[in-house]
Amino acid sequence: MKYKLVIFDLDGTVLYTLDDLRNALNHALSENNFPERTLDEVRAFVGNGIKRLIERAVPNGTDETAANKVHTSFTEFYKLHCTDNTRPYEGIGDMLKSLKANGFFTAVVSNKADYAVQALCKDFFPGLFDKVAGEREGIRKKPAPDAVNAILRTLNIPSKQAVYVGDSEVDVMTAVNANLDIIAVDWGFRDRQTLINAGARIIASTPKEALDIILRA
Repeated sequence: MKYKLVIFDLDGTVLYTLDDLRNALNHALSENNFPERTLDEVRAFVGNGIKRLIERAVPNGTDETAANKVHTSFTEFYKLHCTDNTRPYEGIGDMLKSLKANGFFTAVVSNKADYAVQALCKDFFPGLFDKVAGEREGIRKKPAPDAVNAILRTLNIPSKQAVYVGDSEVDVMTAVNANLDIIAVDWGFRDRQTLINAGARIIASTPKEALDIILRA
């Protein structure tokens, strides 16, 4: 087999998290007297971490102090409610079990805050990921390759033996920057045309299809 390691994005790739992100965001916006956002707006805003989510969600011209208050409100709420409506995409659990049964290493690299990434992976996928990394101080967010490269070093696997699986243009750019192959998926937060426009050449529509691509490589 070509690959030894499969690295996944989290939101929109292995977990549907949009409702809980929307609820936390709207709680934080409302608490700070800002207008709430729709589910489709939140879908468009996510992908670059919580800080960028807040920056996109607050009204234009909002000062940094006010935006930071929204960020704090979001974090306090999301820590308590990040699993309320979140769920794995259908077939993801079977895909991960098949990868492990076939001897693959598996990992997550996400722009979501590390506290949430660790908790969600532990709750929904116990024992199915070898390494899990979210947004942390001192590590540049995707599409910078830093977190991906750290996992490659830790597992001692060259980039040519790893593949990245993700649902957004950020994930496509991350794979390019880390010299990894990319399997884009269109069941998440971006549509197929957006992924094509971002440069994705291999796009899977189900976890089973993504698994077959990996096993055939």
